[in-house]
Amino acid sequence: MILSRLKPGILEPTTSTSASSAQLSLESFLEKRDYTGALTLLTFQKESGSTDTLTDSWFGYCYFHLGLYKQAVGIYETLRHLPNAPEDTDVNLACCYFYLGMHLQANQVLEKVAPGRLKTRLLFHLSHKLSDEKSLMEYHQKLEDSLEEQLCLASIHYLRSHYQEAIDIYKRILLDHKHLLAVNVYSAMCYYKLDYYDVSQEQLAVYLAQRPTSRIALNLKACNTYKLFTSRAAENQLKPILGSDNHDLIKHNLVVFKGGEGALQVLPPLIDIIPESRLNLVIYHLKQEENQEAFDLIKDLEPSVPQEYILKAVVQVTVGQETGSRDMVKAAQALFQLVGSSQTECDTVPGRQCMASSFFLQRSFKDVVLYLSSIKSYYTSDDSFNFNFAQAKCALGQYKEAEEMFLLVKSEDLKNDFVYVSHLTKCYIMNNKCEQAWDLYSKLDPSQDSLQILQLIANETYRRAAFWFAFKAFDALERAEPLAEYWEGKRGACAGLVQLIMAGKENRQRLSDVVQLLRNSSNSQVEGMIRTIKKWAKDNRINI
Repeated sequence: MILSRLKPGILEPTTSTSASSAQLSLESFLEKRDYTGALTLLTFQKESGSTDTLTDSWFGYCYFHLGLYKQAVGIYETLRHLPNAPEDTDVNLACCYFYLGMHLQANQVLEKVAPGRLKTRLLFHLSHKLSDEKSLMEYHQKLEDSLEEQLCLASIHYLRSHYQEAIDIYKRILLDHKHLLAVNVYSAMCYYKLDYYDVSQEQLAVYLAQRPTSRIALNLKACNTYKLFTSRAAENQLKPILGSDNHDLIKHNLVVFKGGEGALQVLPPLIDIIPESRLNLVIYHLKQEENQEAFDLIKDLEPSVPQEYILKAVVQVTVGQETGSRDMVKAAQALFQLVGSSQTECDTVPGRQCMASSFFLQRSFKDVVLYLSSIKSYYTSDDSFNFNFAQAKCALGQYKEAEEMFLLVKSEDLKNDFVYVSHLTKCYIMNNKCEQAWDLYSKLDPSQDSLQILQLIANETYRRAAFWFAFKAFDALERAEPLAEYWEGKRGACAGLVQLIMAGKENRQRLSDVVQLLRNSSNSQVEGMIRTIKKWAKDNRINI
């Protein structure tokens, strides 16, 4: 989409039949895009002594089109120091540097290149890569209405996330140049970015019908499959193009399809080549709870597309909450709001999720529920979504719905999280399921967190007049730490429970348990309370 694919000159006709035959063979390889075959022929010619600077230039051309940019650089670096080097050597070298992510080196090489259309297009792209908006606009104005220049403009639209603008250009090109099948792939890439995966597949089918072994097209088809179906199905679609010389993009996507397997080996070297590599490496670290490593990778990134804004916000809020940094949490909230309120994202699923996150951090839970409700159908089995939605429901006092959503969570890590346990415990109590709240606490290992859950049960069940569970909870708290406030809570719960028993609203058989639990306390009031309970039990013919 970016660089000219014109071949670097045709060999001059010679009187040698063998030379003419060799040239025709090379041309046939190139026309079929069989660059490996072309390299084999060129290598044979070189070993047989039939070589010159133009032949070496063809080596660079083939290496470039095979994605072997480092080898191409070696060829062009050697050629540019020769007195009879082809005129396009430096601009071709700059193209290689560009594809290697060596943008400053590409810029330096182009300073020595005479004005030309390829140079203009490449400088246009370099301006974008180097975030030089002034130069970008300058070279934009220099673009002509030719096919190459319009393709160049479309690719910049794509890189700047202006996908619809790029699609409009590709549609115009295909009206007059239906034979340019690759344009269908470029268009499919835009539709993929717009989440129109079905449309993307349709565009790809046009190209794959003629080029069924295209790595780029098959790779994009696998990405669509990953979004539409499963990671295993996507991985299977890459099998025909897997091999020892896997393209970097394919290696990168395999890591994604396999849920991060091999991320630390594959992704770091690709950070300056494939922009998504940094983002996926950040995601990998987040999933491994290596939050500082994720932060170090993304802290200096200046977001330019929604995915980058969102991921940076996620990292900031994670590390901010972990370290207690209000400034980081506030910065995350601002990023979420920026994406969610933008004209391009406000009506998308990620955009609405961002607005929900922004309101969540502002504790505006009514708005959180409003936004999450609008996209609920997309996340019916997503644990994180249900976890966050349930918290918002709980904050609004909608405990029945909150309980239902908490119980949809399947992740054991989330179910063991203190936030999950504490909120579900409160939901059980508020929904008059105190027995289930107590069972949830009983399964916890002794810790500071379990003590907080016990305090929650004691206080909330007391407020709900569920005095039996309040009595048990305050008893356990007092045994853990004999504080006066725990005794007072236990005494009050005991009095409330006995009153319910006397009123016939609680099982009389609990009186035996009440007396037994009272004896766990060393407070001087205990004996008097037990005598009162026993006297009432005796008067009412209850054996305790």
